[in-house]
Amino acid sequence: MKIRLIGAAAAAVAGVCPLAACSGGSASPGGGSGAPIASSPASAPASSPAAAAGVTTNADVFGPACSQLPQGNAPGSLDSMGPMPVASAASTNPLLTKLVAAVKATNLADTLNSQQAITVFAPADPAFAALGDAKFKELAASPDKLAPILQYHVAGKRYDAKGLAAAGSVTSLNSTGGPVKIEGSGENMTVNGAKVLCGNIPTRNATVFVIDKVLTPGTNK
Repeated sequence: MKIRLIGAAAAAVAGVCPLAACSGGSASPGGGSGAPIASSPASAPASSPAAAAGVTTNADVFGPACSQLPQGNAPGSLDSMGPMPVASAASTNPLLTKLVAAVKATNLADTLNSQQAITVFAPADPAFAALGDAKFKELAASPDKLAPILQYHVAGKRYDAKGLAAAGSVTSLNSTGGPVKIEGSGENMTVNGAKVLCGNIPTRNATVFVIDKVLTPGTNK
């Protein structure tokens, strides 16, 4: 399934929401507030085994940044995000405010929310900060340049962390950006060299992996 996000972005230059897994059952959040992550399923199981591929629950979430998420039913918590489509969920996630701004700039929220089963590699705020404010503003002001970068962070198939590790590489929605390379597993998983900070986050139509770098199309390190 290919989605012409670039075209959607170009059409949105005049109007400026958002993107925002480890082995199953491995919930090991750390850092942040240190509060435990709830283990109840965040969304109903899919209707068929094929559709259920890559679907996770709160109990599958892992990574050092997971405990920075709000708890209970607060906006941005696992229980809150689980039933929501991915762009809407990301807009409440306190780890992804820069990514949300980037998606708003390209008007891609509806496109992402409408997909049935995708995987999102979501750079945390410090990853965008590493680009520098000037670079970020430049990209936000150029949807035609920003859209392919965001597109490279989305795979058109839903994977959990086990599925990513088994695949070794995945194809992004940026057809010219090259494959996204997956190495390691669990707490040691990397995505094109970016570390997974909080993985296997369930949303209604996507499994989300918060990562510590912005991925660059055409590079596979």
